[in-house]
Amino acid sequence: MYLKNTLPRHGDALLPQDAVYLDTAAADEVACFHAVRAGNDTTPLHSLPALANRLGLAALHVKDEGFRLGLGSFKALGGAFALMKLVKEEATRRLGRAVPVSELSSPAVRGIASSLTFACATDGNHGRSVAQGAQMMGARAVIFVHAGVSDARIAAIAKFGAQMVRVSGNYDDSVAEAARVAARENWTVLSDTSWHGYERIPSLVMQGYTLLVREALNALDQPPTHVFLQAGVGGFAAGVAGHMFTQLGNRRPHVTIVEPSRAACLFESAQTGQAHKIAESFPTVMAMLECYEPSMVAFRILERVSDGFMTIEDDEAIAVMRLLARPENGDPAIVAGESGGAGLAGLLAAVNDRETAQNIGLGKQSRVLVINTEGATDPGMYHDIVGATAPEVMEGQST
Repeated sequence: MYLKNTLPRHGDALLPQDAVYLDTAAADEVACFHAVRAGNDTTPLHSLPALANRLGLAALHVKDEGFRLGLGSFKALGGAFALMKLVKEEATRRLGRAVPVSELSSPAVRGIASSLTFACATDGNHGRSVAQGAQMMGARAVIFVHAGVSDARIAAIAKFGAQMVRVSGNYDDSVAEAARVAARENWTVLSDTSWHGYERIPSLVMQGYTLLVREALNALDQPPTHVFLQAGVGGFAAGVAGHMFTQLGNRRPHVTIVEPSRAACLFESAQTGQAHKIAESFPTVMAMLECYEPSMVAFRILERVSDGFMTIEDDEAIAVMRLLARPENGDPAIVAGESGGAGLAGLLAAVNDRETAQNIGLGKQSRVLVINTEGATDPGMYHDIVGATAPEVMEGQST
């Protein structure tokens, strides 16, 4: 199902309090922070000419975040960056002088970080980023996980030394519990979703995502004409689309937001004209996108810079995982987790609906960019769906 963005603010400039986190200077700052992290290599941008030809497109590129900083997800850029910046600010306050990024690993800064506790809720990937950032800085992390988070994803977070807290209910319940406990314990909530009175830290998380946009645009000969971005609470989509909006101006691509039909809080918010919580539905295989209330800041950005909203079904996401693992002739194999290929699933659905494709200008001149937001972050589930392990897919051993 496709919904054209007809909201009154569509096409308006970003509000100053949002643009400051998504402009060129913001991306420069993110690059400076990540330069001090180990394994901060640029992630691959894959061209899929065979699939593009079958779909009747001029070009199709996949930015593969499954290799990001050893965490297998784009989230590695957000939570850890926000945590590092917050530690730097606290060190500057306590030491009474400006603390450069180069001093983040110093004993003085780590000593200050050791007195700080950061709490967040997660479906898996954001928590890994916060936990890794806390371990790197010497801070403490307490990660709240809801009933639907798999044991494999919990273990992947806990290996960074984070304290894990299980919460009954869904992701939104874990967000509320993390905020409640953090207020009681005087911890810092480091959430990737926002609400009234809590905007700056989620904006910092979104700022972290500008780096992957910069990398993709630098690697492309021409900007894309279309981008399909998956969304949970919307922070990733807003960060990516918002940065493209600031960088490309009139050359910005047509942006479509893609959500699971079972958790389409942005789609339904766009229908009503304001961000609101939707009723919980059956769980979706796209666990990283299973959110029922949008980020207030993210929706404020997306109502301006997105051009459409659409939903996909679980079987479409699964089909894309298998398609990328066993690609069209000559195209590279890509390991995409259950939520990682949702943007591509949206593209396929749009191409296969002639009316939608015509309405959004998808055709022979289109240059499409999608982002694989995660690799096999739950290896067991990936094998069950694809029928091969991630290493087997990358080595071309799957059949």
